[in-house]
Amino acid sequence: MTMEKGELSHEHGKASPIGILITNLGTPDTPTSSALRKYLGEFLWDSRVVEIPRPVWWLILHGFVLPFRPRRSAKNYLRIWDNEGSPLLLTAQKQAAALQAYLNDQFPGPVVTALGMRYGNPSIESALEKLREANVQRLLVFPLYPQYSAATTASTFDAVAAVFNKWRRIPEMRMINQYHDDPDYIGALARSIREHWQRHGREGRLLMSFHGMPKRTLLAGDPYYCQCQKTGRLIAERLELADDEWFVSFQSRFGREEWLQPYTDKTLKKWAKEGVKRVDVISPGFSADCVETLEELDLENREAFMAAGGEEYFYIPALNERDDHIRALGELVLRHTQGWPGSGDEWDGEEAAQARELGRQRALKQGAKG
Repeated sequence: MTMEKGELSHEHGKASPIGILITNLGTPDTPTSSALRKYLGEFLWDSRVVEIPRPVWWLILHGFVLPFRPRRSAKNYLRIWDNEGSPLLLTAQKQAAALQAYLNDQFPGPVVTALGMRYGNPSIESALEKLREANVQRLLVFPLYPQYSAATTASTFDAVAAVFNKWRRIPEMRMINQYHDDPDYIGALARSIREHWQRHGREGRLLMSFHGMPKRTLLAGDPYYCQCQKTGRLIAERLELADDEWFVSFQSRFGREEWLQPYTDKTLKKWAKEGVKRVDVISPGFSADCVETLEELDLENREAFMAAGGEEYFYIPALNERDDHIRALGELVLRHTQGWPGSGDEWDGEEAAQARELGRQRALKQGAKG
């Protein structure tokens, strides 16, 4: 592999901030068939997402999926698209700005936050380039997936590694690969539910809907299903709910194979037919609202529940840029960067500045670029 030419390997005498790369799944650039074809082509070709032998999947993807699915998906995106752009991207940008502000107040040393999407724009590569330009030598990768899955968290690692494969000098790296049972995250979710009940009353059932995965991923050892169940249980404990007052389900199936059950859409239809008149639905696995929550949960499943006999359906938004959510994310960053040089007070004071200047002068004498 040829390294990038002209790469600035180090800026002598300049303090190296700790870099925080926050990532999410991604979004098409526009709610059009052409943009969805490009986005889905990248997303569905990821071998972490679809674990089918590549020659077979290439034929299925290009022969049966991409010719038809982008048009249907574009209609779904059109239903939720904001005047300013993709709801997921807009929220992710607000989260990044809020997290940067929180860390500026709480972090003991210099820190730079960058946003990258696993698929689409802004790319993970562009975010890493931003951090490299800031002279980041220590990097915390923070995928905003509370529950670990190979299709999301591990795929993010693959994307970061692919970029580093082209760099001569790579930063020290740590990665937050899950936070499904983090007390601050659980607390923020419980508060959002309580606030909803204060506004709309509390009755009926609470459904916690997580994104689905093929059942074979569980059998292969992926901890995602178990972590979803634990998240649901911890939220219920915070809310002091009885066992029959809350349920965990899984949404967003694709293809014909069996996925994690129970299925969200079938559960809602079943409840309505059994006489359940009201449901409150939340999706704790999504850190930001997106097409799976705004279109699938808040619109499509609402319509299905009401058509089956339900009377009241409430979708409780994702945590998005709530203050308690940003605080939870910020505290995770603070804990996961503990012990790193640059995460403490060594950046302060005249002695540290003198040491950096001496290092810069020595490097200049040896012919380094300054």
